[in-house]
Amino acid sequence: MKPFRRPEILAPAGSPEKLKAAVRFGADAVYLAGREFGMRSASDNFTLSELAQAADFLHSLGKKIYLAVNTLPRDEEYPRLEAFLKETRPMAVDGYIAADLGVISLLRETVPNCRIHISTQASVCSPRAALAFARLGASRLVLARELSLAEIRAIRDALPEETELEAFVHGSMCVAWSGRCMLSNMLTGRDANRGGCAQPCRWNYTLIEEKRPDERIPVEETPLGTFIMSSKDLCLIDHVGELAAAGVSSFKIEGRVKSAYYAAAVTNAYRIAADRLAEYAASGGDPGDFRPDPSLAAELESVSHREYCTGFAFDSPAENPQLVTRQGYIRDKSFLAEAAGNAYRGHEDGVFRFTQRNRVRVGDRVEILSPGKTGRAFTVTDLFDADGTPIDSAPHPLMEFWLRVPFEVRDGDILREAAVRKEGQ
Repeated sequence: MKPFRRPEILAPAGSPEKLKAAVRFGADAVYLAGREFGMRSASDNFTLSELAQAADFLHSLGKKIYLAVNTLPRDEEYPRLEAFLKETRPMAVDGYIAADLGVISLLRETVPNCRIHISTQASVCSPRAALAFARLGASRLVLARELSLAEIRAIRDALPEETELEAFVHGSMCVAWSGRCMLSNMLTGRDANRGGCAQPCRWNYTLIEEKRPDERIPVEETPLGTFIMSSKDLCLIDHVGELAAAGVSSFKIEGRVKSAYYAAAVTNAYRIAADRLAEYAASGGDPGDFRPDPSLAAELESVSHREYCTGFAFDSPAENPQLVTRQGYIRDKSFLAEAAGNAYRGHEDGVFRFTQRNRVRVGDRVEILSPGKTGRAFTVTDLFDADGTPIDSAPHPLMEFWLRVPFEVRDGDILREAAVRKEGQ
């Protein structure tokens, strides 16, 4: 039997700050994009010099960099794309994420021998399609989100062993089939297939009768409004073992537009789950039987998200489209501060230095999030300004302050609000 290998944790990097947060909290690889040709133009993305710096930084740590060029470009865009790809050749990119056959062909010409990852935009959802891309030289397939576990297993069985499978395990889902949506283009002129989605599926809509244009009739499923096009968020933390057993070798986290805190917290949870899965398999356990500690699912409640679901791993899109039942985002814990500099004034008194992101007060119940650990809670008893003078709160954005913490804190650790416990918990 082939020895079990821990799945790769692949994190989003919408900016250099988010990249560093993801790597610090356990990412094996990150995916990112330049200022053009990636499917998330709303994120900050990277200049050419920033891409080069990111590649050097990641490779120095033994991490990998995957560059998204997965839009569906028009003819007039190809000269710019070719020039961009040539500029990336010295970076030794570990994989180019592409969906369009023209882009794949151009990659073969301009970056010889590069590894090509077929984007989820290509909607790989059958063994025959997967094998066709493998025969074209793809080293990895990013599977369509609409696949069940059984369909993933069938694709894995059809492929050569060296062809890898990557699947989304967490984050926003598109209401259209693997992102193939024209609604944004029709309503706003922003082409979703070229990275400009305005997310009109998240908007509120009303009906207008043509003879009464001033009367708007709400389209309601509940008193809060309509959610006929707004998807839940994906969360497969409880099923990482089943995904690995089905043949997925890379767990992909969606969220290049989301915050650095999101990148850190979500990456951390899936890294802990994957590490414990590897330990379970090494001890002789069947990966498909592995169940993570419930504390990891609780960790994922700490980031801003819509209602969670398991996507279509266990439900058919036709039978359960996974639409939200309530409006807006769920927010549990707020990102308060980041440990800064040497992170401590002195181990003897347990006082550590932080950079503020949201207001911190004496008496607050807070948590420290460190790589490889779930949140550790304590109450703020002592706060000091940058000069060491006691203060009641740290109210100013990016101000430096000192905080007494009952355990060691390292540079880059995150201070956040503690979970609000409901009665009986």
